[in-house]
Amino acid sequence: MKHIHFMGIGGVGISALAYVLHREGWKVSGCDAHLSDLARRLSELGVDVRNGHDAAHLKGVDVLVASNAVPANHPERRAAHDAGIPVIARMQVLAGILKRGRSIGVSGTHGKTTTTSMIAHIFTQLGADPVVLVGAAVPSLGGNARWGNGTHRIAEVDESDPLFAEVAVDLAVLTNLEDDHVAAGTARQTYHADYASLRSAARRYAERAGSVLYNADWDELETITRGLDRIGYGLEHGYYRAENVRLEAESSRFTMLAGGNAVAEVELTVPGRHNVENAVAAMAVAHLEGLAPREAAHALSGYRGAARRFETTGHLRGAWIVDDYAHHPTEVKATLAAARGTGRTVRVVFQPHRYLRTRQMWPRFAEALLGADEVWVLDVYAASEEPIEGVSGALIANRLRELGHQRARFATWEETRRELAASAGPGDLIITMGAGDVWKLGRELAESEK
Repeated sequence: MKHIHFMGIGGVGISALAYVLHREGWKVSGCDAHLSDLARRLSELGVDVRNGHDAAHLKGVDVLVASNAVPANHPERRAAHDAGIPVIARMQVLAGILKRGRSIGVSGTHGKTTTTSMIAHIFTQLGADPVVLVGAAVPSLGGNARWGNGTHRIAEVDESDPLFAEVAVDLAVLTNLEDDHVAAGTARQTYHADYASLRSAARRYAERAGSVLYNADWDELETITRGLDRIGYGLEHGYYRAENVRLEAESSRFTMLAGGNAVAEVELTVPGRHNVENAVAAMAVAHLEGLAPREAAHALSGYRGAARRFETTGHLRGAWIVDDYAHHPTEVKATLAAARGTGRTVRVVFQPHRYLRTRQMWPRFAEALLGADEVWVLDVYAASEEPIEGVSGALIANRLRELGHQRARFATWEETRRELAASAGPGDLIITMGAGDVWKLGRELAESEK
């Protein structure tokens, strides 16, 4: 069996690939600059995980897996080239894994993690025993990946990587598509050059699939999937639809329709209209794959969400503290719509994610955040990017005030933590929001009561 070495093995996507290949019997090793909990989990399972990067890690390695973000002159990547060791991308590994079963791939700008984990939860609970790879830790799956002996392989296919267009699945699920992860002239083709390139990649991904389940409420997807073997779902349009939607503070209910006929009553323990939409997609996949709708609905009633998707962090003097991964204006708006349904005072700590996205979308972020009663905007979480002059969280806070918001401010982490800790009380819903490390602030607040 070949030896595969993963650079960045602590990342949520790479670690899932490493886990599945390890369970398949491959010899797997990996390294990362900082070892995450996911990396430590792999180490406990017997994977050779090393802290830091070193060309010596490649001794005895047959294949190196490295993302497009790793430059060609990186010592490990350069050593692989000099030694004649093939270097492949994560999407190529994912494509190989998916070929070894009946594959379901979920892609889209929003909702793909939740939709993937809902599908996986249904299939697991109904005994299909699938292999699963998802972009977040899911309690019911025991992590971000699951090994099973069933025929189905269910995966989140990240559309931010241009190579997702080369992944072929039996059933492609397209949740939506917007102008995120686009950047003209970026190095190493980490993102799509522009929105037209992203649309083209989505079309190629759909064309390679055996069939397509697409969100018919998004006109963009109607165009992208035209002429293909496809079936639609949605809240308003499509063969699969939700009827009698009832949104409650911490849950939701709806009637699932297939071809206009009611096939199941669905009750969710995760709130928000957007999660009803995700659930319709998951129920549609189950139906298309031959699972009984009522049994699928019963299984879905036990779904408790994925990490950082309206996830309860704790409480502080009666205030409910929630963390959410929303980092695009559409996601922010959807999360705040769910938050308003709780009837609580919505107090948001928003951490913009990446300078490039903030430069492109700061006015739209401000408009989306108008749905909160109070907004604390932190500075930008850089991820792997260099700062861009003039781009900071202040752009969003200032725009909010220009739009008439009376309780919006740009603040430091410590200022925000201190003032929220002093003022939190019953009736508050405090949301830490963003794809960076803002979740830590929520944890600090929750632990301050102990």
